[in-house]
Amino acid sequence: MPHLPKKVQPRLVIYASDVERMTGRSPRTARKMLQDIRKKNNKSKNAFVTVREFAEHSGIDETSIRDFLAS
Repeated sequence: MPHLPKKVQPRLVIYASDVERMTGRSPRTARKMLQDIRKKNNKSKNAFVTVREFAEHSGIDETSIRDFLAS
């Protein structure tokens, strides 16, 4: 019987390293972007930023972001 790959669940959160790779921004700028999103959404400094929140802030289509994270 062939081995079937497990279905990977889509990620809900985005990290600074993801922002760096998607936008080509520096690590510091990527962290600042996430910090600004947290502030805008009244989140604590340790709270996660969701893909949807990043999409709304950046203007990048959420589907494009999810496709990028899945690759």
